[in-house]
Amino acid sequence: MTVRVNRSFELGASPERVWEFIADPEKRARSISVVTGYTTNDPEGIRATWDVKLPLPLITRTVEVDTEDVIRRPPEYVKFVGRSKLLDVTGEHEIVETEAGSRLENTFVVDGHLPGVEKFFKRNLDSELKNLQRELERDIRRDTI
Repeated sequence: MTVRVNRSFELGASPERVWEFIADPEKRARSISVVTGYTTNDPEGIRATWDVKLPLPLITRTVEVDTEDVIRRPPEYVKFVGRSKLLDVTGEHEIVETEAGSRLENTFVVDGHLPGVEKFFKRNLDSELKNLQRELERDIRRDTI
């Protein structure tokens, strides 16, 4: 079973400013509650490894998810893929300029390889996207202080 979620939210910042956050694999990783750590694997920041811990009975350890930005079109679009024994994930972020700033359109597809993974993400992907929005808004506010 594959879980797919599409969500968008409005931001009072330019597409370039939103791009600064969304194109940074470390900032994306820090926004996700089940990512307990991460390492960047190259100087361009295109590849990173996320340490993921899901609160599921059958999964008792942290799993490494190797991620890579496979498409980058600054300042409007980034697509990444992550692969592991636990799950595969594809994330797409499209930044659309609006009169008030930007709209960030997000698509996530999670393919679980163990029982319970898809169910977990089906229940929690909305809250993970809210975490992303909250962290992005916090990052933007730092510029205005």
